[in-house]
Amino acid sequence: MRFRVIVEQDEEGTFVAECPSLRGCISQGKSRQEAMTNIRDAIRGTIASLKKHKEPIPPPIHEESVEVEA
Repeated sequence: MRFRVIVEQDEEGTFVAECPSLRGCISQGKSRQEAMTNIRDAIRGTIASLKKHKEPIPPPIHEESVEVEA
């Protein structure tokens, strides 16, 4: 499954990763790579919890990119 993840660096230099389609699914790391590893674990945990509680799992995303000349 593919989910959109937003990664931002906070004022203290910590990288914060959030999965907007999975409410409350947020993690962090000292590097972008660590934050991505941690958010993957958080997403897996969130999906496991949704399944356990028989709640719906948001569908995976399908993204395309388009290049245009300005």
